[in-house]
Amino acid sequence: MNVNAQKIKNLRTQKSWTQQHLADVCGISLRTVQRVERYGNASNETLMSLASVFEIQQSEIYIPDEPLEVITSVITLDKKAQLKLMAMSAFFGMSFGAFVMFAVMTIR
Repeated sequence: MNVNAQKIKNLRTQKSWTQQHLADVCGISLRTVQRVERYGNASNETLMSLASVFEIQQSEIYIPDEPLEVITSVITLDKKAQLKLMAMSAFFGMSFGAFVMFAVMTIR
């Protein structure tokens, strides 16, 4: 998860805590605190620990991922195009199946 690394560092320094002290009170490793403050990368458990220790909501330090693109249009095919697509799919599917069966029988 992405977290606001600068805010976490500011919250820690406002309390005059070292990274080791923050790690101890959160129950995480010093290396984890260093990674969070440097890269803004934390597990869900680390995020919960940090929010609890600083007595803030997780949403105050969590940076949501980019929203997914919403598809607003769909291509529709007429009946003739649908039948053509199904026939091509069936042909290639059967051809591939036949090829696999031939390869298996040849190997034996």
